[in-house]
Amino acid sequence: MSHANISVFIPHMGCPNACSFCNQRTISSTAHAPSPDEADDIIRGAYEYMSPEKRRNTEIAFFGGSFTAIDREYMISLLEVADRYITCENGFCGIRISTRPDCIDEEILMLLKKYHVTAIELGAQSMNDRVLEMNMRGHTSEDVRRSAAMIKLYGFELGLQMMVGLYGSSPDDELYSMNEIVRCAPATARIYPVAVLERTKLAELYKEGKYKLYPFDECVKLCAEIYSTFVNNNIRVIRMGLHAEDGVEQNAVAGFYHPAFGEIVRTEIIRKIIEENLTECENLCEAPPRLTSSLSGYKRSNRIYFADRNVKFLTNKELPENVISVNGRIFKLY
Repeated sequence: MSHANISVFIPHMGCPNACSFCNQRTISSTAHAPSPDEADDIIRGAYEYMSPEKRRNTEIAFFGGSFTAIDREYMISLLEVADRYITCENGFCGIRISTRPDCIDEEILMLLKKYHVTAIELGAQSMNDRVLEMNMRGHTSEDVRRSAAMIKLYGFELGLQMMVGLYGSSPDDELYSMNEIVRCAPATARIYPVAVLERTKLAELYKEGKYKLYPFDECVKLCAEIYSTFVNNNIRVIRMGLHAEDGVEQNAVAGFYHPAFGEIVRTEIIRKIIEENLTECENLCEAPPRLTSSLSGYKRSNRIYFADRNVKFLTNKELPENVISVNGRIFKLY
């Protein structure tokens, strides 16, 4: 069964500074910080709707700000609410939070353990200190490494978030960050191509001509390489691109906010796999039911691309749900 989150947004709370790309009031679904009672309403609604089996594969997720840097009393009040739905009969499987790399220490990790937090995601964004400074992140790559190691030492699942196309970053910088994230060995990762939002420093730089985005195709190819490298190193990519409901498109000046960005990247990955394994004879490309659409490509673009290359696309119910097969060779996609 697939994993799910019950998201409780804590918009722009706890962050000690404003990063170049950040307008949290724009990308969070609400600018209102939920009270403990409101958080309880959200979580209880999901609890009552879901089956016990589904709950066992669902986390309560506090996203939107730097959770470990918000007011301590408020943070504990939210954790107390969530914890009731972890420890009750047929409860959710755990609590997931996101925070900054410089907002983790032993004391906070012990507190999170007490309330059954199971996964901590760090907004690394880049592992290049020059890029971090240019984008006013306020932390270093060493903060990421230190916090990542502590999180794993204390038994939490580690997630790392990476942004592609930040101000001052080059393709080589992206690949360096990719490799450094692999060295941190997180369990999960999110890949966010930059969206330039109104009322941010990036928007100012973009309008002044001081910041230029990658061409869309180059961004897709970079994200495809990063995604493939993560998956091949047993890092589960749980998101590519901002959610459609985050209100990005109507608030974006420029950038990569395509609602099907993840599917476009997977199309690029699969197309490259097929291309590299074609023979002069008939070629057979197979996918389990879950990945049949991905195999065909975004808007069937892979079928169209290989239309005159003697390639058959088939569904194979015997394949594991996270792989495709090209001429009998198995390739992991998730």
